[in-house]
Amino acid sequence: MSTPTRKHTALPKARILIEALPWLTRHHGKVVVVKFGGNAMVDEDLKAAFAQDVVFLRHAGLRPVVVHGGGPQISAQLDRHGLVSEFKAGLRVTTPEAMDVVRMVLAGQVQRELVGLLNQHGPFAVGLTGEDAHTITATKHLPTIDGELVDIGRVGEITRIDTGAVEALLEDGRIPVISSIARAEDDGHVYNVNADTAAAALAAALGAETLMVLTDVEGLYEDWPHSDEVISRLTATELEKLLPDLSSGMVPKMQGCLFAVRNGVNTARVIDGRVPHSILLEIFTDEGIGTMVVPDGQQPINRVVRGEA
Repeated sequence: MSTPTRKHTALPKARILIEALPWLTRHHGKVVVVKFGGNAMVDEDLKAAFAQDVVFLRHAGLRPVVVHGGGPQISAQLDRHGLVSEFKAGLRVTTPEAMDVVRMVLAGQVQRELVGLLNQHGPFAVGLTGEDAHTITATKHLPTIDGELVDIGRVGEITRIDTGAVEALLEDGRIPVISSIARAEDDGHVYNVNADTAAAALAAALGAETLMVLTDVEGLYEDWPHSDEVISRLTATELEKLLPDLSSGMVPKMQGCLFAVRNGVNTARVIDGRVPHSILLEIFTDEGIGTMVVPDGQQPINRVVRGEA
């Protein structure tokens, strides 16, 4: 009698699909901006799982947009060219020579590989940079260090987003893959822009349902380093109060989340990109696996650890 056994083994799979149903309904037709980075960008298995997740979103009726940087790959290529990787105020000092390498790595290496992985599943992904169709425009960014403005080269501050090309691709059923390079507002140069910031700006301009930022941590910790409990949900104001105490690596990610939810994005999430299929777990399961930021005034927030009763 094999039928009862078959029913028994299939039931958990059916429950998983049913659990996803309300989330599929909620997100159907909505734009989801995903910032690709961290360990997921360099681990072959995680890269493949990421591509599967993004294509799954597209087949499930969502409209994914991928934004990426490429810090480790840029550093490696600069080293090969005998150029020093220098950081000030948490940003890469980008000389004209370094900018040529940044452009080559982001648009010619990282983006090409990601587009190739996505297109193993069908003719979906189309790569572009912020230069294309004036998608991202920036001016020179001068950070303040010890009270003084410092020139760190071709590092840009985003001033404008033109979503025309991205929206045209989405309407055609494609998956835009966008490198975090910007055209200049005023001086004819090309700028290196922070990929977390670029993803947040694009999410806001597209009126995205959610922004998802892949990281190498479980989420935002309640009281790091004294505790490894992850905050499940918090409001924009709650996040703003925490920003001064965050580690430097988390600041641009959480600032991006804050900008997104204060500019029309319904939720922003920081998720652990070291977990295979983390995107699907976050969007289509009741627990999720990261930290969700919501606008002020959105239903009462219980700051609890994911997975706890």
